[in-house]
Amino acid sequence: MNVLNPATRVRGLKCFLCGRMYDFQDIVFRCECGGSLVVAYDYSAIRKVLNEEWKDRCVEHWKYWPFYPVDPRNKVSLGEGGTPLLKDEVLLKNETVNHTGSFKDRGSTVEITRALELGASEVVCASTGNMGASVAVYSRRANLKCKIFVPDFAPSHKLKQIESTGVEVIRVKGSYTDALKRSVEYYEKYGSYLMGDYPYRGEGEKSIGFEIAEQLDWKPPQYLFVPIGNGTLISSCYKAFVEMKETGLIRKMPKFVGVQARNCNPVVDAWERDLDRVEPQKDTRTVATAINCPDPLDGNKALYALKNSDGIGLCVSEDEILEAKKILGRKGFYVEEAGAVAYAGWLKIRDEVKSSLCILTGHGLKS
Repeated sequence: MNVLNPATRVRGLKCFLCGRMYDFQDIVFRCECGGSLVVAYDYSAIRKVLNEEWKDRCVEHWKYWPFYPVDPRNKVSLGEGGTPLLKDEVLLKNETVNHTGSFKDRGSTVEITRALELGASEVVCASTGNMGASVAVYSRRANLKCKIFVPDFAPSHKLKQIESTGVEVIRVKGSYTDALKRSVEYYEKYGSYLMGDYPYRGEGEKSIGFEIAEQLDWKPPQYLFVPIGNGTLISSCYKAFVEMKETGLIRKMPKFVGVQARNCNPVVDAWERDLDRVEPQKDTRTVATAINCPDPLDGNKALYALKNSDGIGLCVSEDEILEAKKILGRKGFYVEEAGAVAYAGWLKIRDEVKSSLCILTGHGLKS
């Protein structure tokens, strides 16, 4: 058996809402019912790869290939991952040092690799900036054509980073949701490969969870603070810890603390009201533009992660976000506003939580 072949580890794509299974070779991004898709694995096959030789390898993104739905020999990489975990009053996972300055590179490397395996020649995505920059860079690395749809509020610094790659940038009047609709329309009309917060991106973003656990000698923190935009990062980290427990790498799960800007808080609002589904919001605005997602694609999975980890949903004000950014700057961490949101959440309840870790998601040069 060739363990590098993902078909030996992947059972298919499963709808998060209705449970329908899709074949692994199907090019599908959402279930017909509208639900998010999740990659389902054969964990007994993965366990066979997790030997001492594997454990002895250094901490970096592609170490965790057994948990990715791609053949690592096909990887499109720019040295993403392997980011530092630093001690302060709270542990800080510094994602600003990734190739394009944010955690999005973890998802792009796996998503672009899978797009090539499925025969794509052009990719398209919607973004408020960070994902667009990452997809643009990795698509260039893979020699794929690329179009990025961005809402008109996207920061100019982020647009310059995207435009520097030479890919086509289409500005859309309105919200992130409006840009997303345009990208889906383009995909449906021209058959381009749709990039974004779909199953394969989430599989790449899981590596933050794997790295955190290994950097702590496979003993996760009690609380893991994660900002929520589309909900993919927190649901991916949750999936990583579930998979580590399933394969015997860890014994205990952390409690997830999902933090949103009060001005755009559909997931936390659903958690506070004990709803089963996230309800979309309209006309949201926040200084944390990277998480200004009023109708989050993975909102229901994010809500599930909060509830099933016995976690907490938190909202922070605009002033609290800016103050957290200022404090981090004085500690030597230059982050964008969205990158300070998890830390703002920790500051808010620091006296109530022990053994905590915050993910700093994006560099300050992006704001």
